[in-house]
Amino acid sequence: MIEKRAFYINGEWMAPVSPNDHAVIDPSTEEPVAVISLGSVADIEKAVAAAKAAFPAWMNTPVTERIALVERLLEVYRARSEELAQAMTLAMGAPIDMSRNNQVGAGTFHIKEFIAAAKDFAFIRPLSDSAPNDRIVYEPVGVAGLITPWNWPMNQITLKVVAAALAGCTMVLKPSEESPLDAMLFAECIHEAGFPPGVFNLVNGDGMGAGSALTGHPDVDMVSFTGSTRAGIAISRNAAQSLKRVHLELGGKGANILFADADEKAVKRGVLHMMQNTGQSCNAPSRMLVQREIYDAAVDEAARVASSVAVGDPHQRGRHIGPVVNAAQWQKIQDLIQKGIDEGARMVAGGTGLPEGFNRGYYVKPTVFADVTNEMTIAREEIFGPVLSIIPFDTEADAVRIANDSVYGLTNYVQTQDGARANRMALRLRSGMVEMNGQSRSFGSPFGGMKQSGNGREGGAFGILDFLEVKAIGGWAND
Repeated sequence: MIEKRAFYINGEWMAPVSPNDHAVIDPSTEEPVAVISLGSVADIEKAVAAAKAAFPAWMNTPVTERIALVERLLEVYRARSEELAQAMTLAMGAPIDMSRNNQVGAGTFHIKEFIAAAKDFAFIRPLSDSAPNDRIVYEPVGVAGLITPWNWPMNQITLKVVAAALAGCTMVLKPSEESPLDAMLFAECIHEAGFPPGVFNLVNGDGMGAGSALTGHPDVDMVSFTGSTRAGIAISRNAAQSLKRVHLELGGKGANILFADADEKAVKRGVLHMMQNTGQSCNAPSRMLVQREIYDAAVDEAARVASSVAVGDPHQRGRHIGPVVNAAQWQKIQDLIQKGIDEGARMVAGGTGLPEGFNRGYYVKPTVFADVTNEMTIAREEIFGPVLSIIPFDTEADAVRIANDSVYGLTNYVQTQDGARANRMALRLRSGMVEMNGQSRSFGSPFGGMKQSGNGREGGAFGILDFLEVKAIGGWAND
């Protein structure tokens, strides 16, 4: 049994003020594998005080020095990548090959992305050529409270921590209690890289305890949260008492729109994207909208592809999907699959219960529903599991209407060989991101949504900007 009860505060590992043990469960076996402590208000107070004390010096540390520390962090992160991968597989069930390549790789990608963005970022810049004595200054917001989820741990931790650090903010990180071991390893990386005490602090805990104490703390100047829309609303209310800035990256119910001229790999690409990470991605293309002319063929292909997706032990190498994170999530998915059946959707792959060959573990059958209407529960709610809903449409206007008829607006997808139509769709879809014909967004592109998918943007220069205030100065003395 791994025992990791301490918190990282002011540059050292400290015992919790009041021990409160929490078991970390391996979702592939349903057995406890580690023990952490859940932080209290007193632990958050210590961490915030450390961050507040460290802020003035860190804010005034030259950007070049902050960049050099992040470059050192990248070296340490790479050296410890196998430990990070093993920790994520153990606690949240990502298959080990995926943990090594995608989960750890996402962190590497974002650290490199932020280094490049910071080197090109002008923190002090002229207002315009016509205002030679005006300057626009981008300075750090202050102390940032960071709350990250379990589904893409290193992706979200690096998106928040590295952006905040380069901006000049100090911070307190509360990772998910479902996947805390990787976050604690990341804290060790921060320490080894040589960040000054108090710049980065970590307190484990749950949302109601440590999370609420952090988001409502008067000395926390901003909150960056990734998680459910329900939790995002609660955090916004709590943070409003001190009028702090709140950055939210929340749920999604992405529409993947396949026109009759979509390329021959579009259906397979969409199904496999949906099933990646066992469907536990906020930007998953969970609603496949298919033009009527190719609908029947697309349903048959989607069922075939989903049925070929292997489910397996995350500790074993291979191209399979693992379990979902915990019992509560497994039950939620089972209930929603049953809801789809009860509301009249046609199940063409998967279904309720454990996959064949499993008698324990939080494994879910890759499931596909056809003949779904956009009013059904499975088309409205974020399932966060390997469940795809296929909806027919007739015209371009019809596709836009169905896609936009959602409280979410994170990522939508378009598959068509008509470039003009693709561009029209991209401009009409109400989402923070649109990806077309299997082409993902490029290095430095922002990640974020609109509507109940949240606000703010993460990644590259856009991510650094979210941790900065804008100061306008008149009467600047020119050399």
